[in-house]
Amino acid sequence: MTNIHTLEDIATLSETLGLECKLAAGRDGKGQLPVDFWPTYSAFANSRGGIILLGVQEKQGRFSLQGVNQPERVITDLFNTVNNPQKVSINLLSDQDVSILTIEGKSLITVSVPAAHRKQKPVYLNGNPFQGTYRRLHDGDRRCDDETIKRMLAEQVEDSRDSRILTGFGLKDLDLDSLHAYRNMLAVHRPDHPWIALDDQEFLQVTGCWRQDRLQEDAGLTLAGLLLFGKWPAIQEGVPFYFVDYQEQPEDKTSQTRWLDRVVPDGTWSGNLFDFYRKVSRKLVADLKVPFVLKGNFRQDDTPCTVPCVRRWSMPLFMPTIQAGLRFW
Repeated sequence: MTNIHTLEDIATLSETLGLECKLAAGRDGKGQLPVDFWPTYSAFANSRGGIILLGVQEKQGRFSLQGVNQPERVITDLFNTVNNPQKVSINLLSDQDVSILTIEGKSLITVSVPAAHRKQKPVYLNGNPFQGTYRRLHDGDRRCDDETIKRMLAEQVEDSRDSRILTGFGLKDLDLDSLHAYRNMLAVHRPDHPWIALDDQEFLQVTGCWRQDRLQEDAGLTLAGLLLFGKWPAIQEGVPFYFVDYQEQPEDKTSQTRWLDRVVPDGTWSGNLFDFYRKVSRKLVADLKVPFVLKGNFRQDDTPCTVPCVRRWSMPLFMPTIQAGLRFW
């Protein structure tokens, strides 16, 4: 929650990934919910949530408190509209999410929009997800493309698709070299972790790669386990449309060279996500300069790195985030 108590606090504001300021004065100056409130509501809901401040004016990047003359009327309009399914697909707000702050006699409305759950997305406007779905990127509300919306709709089907038990798949479908390399990395990173002492199947179970369904009395390899540690033929059977693709492309966009380097499942390696991570991460840091920097009496070898990415894929457990191009079709 943004801590705002004085006019000086308002003056130091800046719109960010999780904060948006709107005037909300209305044509008569008595206060009105702005039209562009709703794209921001959708964007925050489909991202990580955020706070909308009503009654703050921006001029040339500087913010000042103008206030809302009739805040209760604006809040009533807000809840009437957010509960109208023809305008908004779902109401995520409760009374605790909307409040009025008074600073030097002027009213400021704060609206804390929570992030929607998987089954609530996409949060869209005007009854049309393909025209009214937004996502927060940097400090603005961006309309989602069709691919992003289709992915949100597909993810509504199950609470967690990667925990699904794959019938007929078992330990024989895993690349044990991948699994053991992963376990070795964990042992180096967390040598005192209790999972290190488990055997392979127990380890797979506690990490969600192997699951027992007590209701169906079924047990086996999960989709997550196959994708993370599977052999390429088994992955092709279990997930026919899975494909990972890393490309290093030339800086000159007019170049006839399509890529300078590429990593795809070509039969020479497992093709699973963990091995893809290991291959790509080495390429991403291979040419980084390592400056000589002292912090106290110790050399600091780490160097900041910004890598353009098409999409982020997070490895579970203790693995960092891969920043690379992933394509699924």
